[in-house]
Amino acid sequence: MITLKAFAKINIALDIVGRRDDGYHLVDMIMQDINLFDILSFEIIEDKKGEVVIELKKPDPNIPLDDKNLITKAIKLMMELYNIKDSVKVILDKRIPAAAGMAGGSTDCAASIKAMNELFSLNLSIDEMKEIGVRLGADVPYCLVGKTKRARGIGEILDDISAMPDNLYYLIAKPEGGISTKEMYEAYDSLLEVNHPNIEKLITAIERKDIAAVKNNMGNVLEPVTRKGVKAIEMIEDIMNRNDAIVSMMTGSGPTVFGIYDDKRKVDKIKILLEKELSKERLKADLFVVGTPEI
Repeated sequence: MITLKAFAKINIALDIVGRRDDGYHLVDMIMQDINLFDILSFEIIEDKKGEVVIELKKPDPNIPLDDKNLITKAIKLMMELYNIKDSVKVILDKRIPAAAGMAGGSTDCAASIKAMNELFSLNLSIDEMKEIGVRLGADVPYCLVGKTKRARGIGEILDDISAMPDNLYYLIAKPEGGISTKEMYEAYDSLLEVNHPNIEKLITAIERKDIAAVKNNMGNVLEPVTRKGVKAIEMIEDIMNRNDAIVSMMTGSGPTVFGIYDDKRKVDKIKILLEKELSKERLKADLFVVGTPEI
């Protein structure tokens, strides 16, 4: 049996720079993995049936256990590519909220590719695994490598950049409910004005560990669209900003918001405050205080 952690990600920046003929949006993003993760255990079942069995540590009706799950899709694709006949059992301890804009499905998919490579001694390089990953989702290649990366194309073209400062803490708030990524991108296409983040200046700021300049050049062009449908986003950011966040912003297509802090004790207190303030408005959110993965 192989057990892996599958880390969530946040977008330090998300820009849309064009659209392909097939409808996919071209993006320019800065991605950062965080120390919030699912735990997946993989085991070979030597029965020559070629099946994928997913068991959940905690029952969740929102997580499909059939071919709709990216774990199943990844394993079955690799079974097909490498003529694997045995079945694979996966035990999933799901900790990353679903439909949150944190690549929860993509990171489980990436872990499945890594696990299959190890379980069946395929000896695939990271580039070969990325080629498989992009067939399953644009975020999967990033989730295979993590850390601080620039992602372009539809998200599959990855460039190494300097790491974000390691003395930062992230307060993650995922409001109740989910949203359709497809709908958010379609709504973005109808915007008349867009405030684009300056990715080049942001990369320079990260290289210099200049957190003030990082703040000034962050941005997510999907946030104005998602905010219209999820009222909690603006409230969460306002609470964070009034309580010593260096900056707060939505990640991905949302609705998750993150605040960046430089004091662990302070952010722990803000988490409690945020929960109370949301409760007053009869709102709920999954809340986490995390750093970056200790790898």
